Amino acid sequence: MRWILLTLLMSAPVEAQTCPPVEHDETRLAELMAAIRIAPNEMTAREISRDLWEIWANAPDARAQALLDRGMRKRAEYNFEAANEAFNELVTYCPDYAEGYNQRAFVQFLRQDFAGALEDLEHALELSPDHIAAKAGLALTLMGLGRTEVAQSILRDALELNPWLPERSLLIEPRGEEL
Repeated sequence: MRWILLTLLMSAPVEAQTCPPVEHDETRLAELMAAIRIAPNEMTAREISRDLWEIWANAPDARAQALLDRGMRKRAEYNFEAANEAFNELVTYCPDYAEGYNQRAFVQFLRQDFAGALEDLEHALELSPDHIAAKAGLALTLMGLGRTEVAQSILRDALELNPWLPERSLLIEPRGEEL
């Protein structure tokens, strides 16, 4: 009986594998987040941002990395359907990996599926509350939905994390009281 059970377990399909826990170098992530807040100029902030992307885009295992890479490649080719399929597979396989939701949201945003993007961005931010790109994406998505006031609030939150975001040009300064 043991041999039968062992044989069945060994012949289980690869798809039955589960995604390992998401592990980032939290110390390095905190250092980069602190550095980008005080970056003296946009060029320095871009360099720090590239380092942050290296952390966020480091998937939990080879299978997840292949799905992320394929989705990003397909998105760059404007093959949004194939990109979405890869990201769907990624979030199904690794439901605790924030970048999977963030990347799928970007595809949905590009397709002007703002409601779908909103759901994924909210999920990404539940998993990674200080994900600067997801916050900026959330602000843009809310703008796309016509929810300007809340979008501006989220954009301000994102700019507190990185004052050099390109989206800073979309910030509407509050009007002062008229005399």
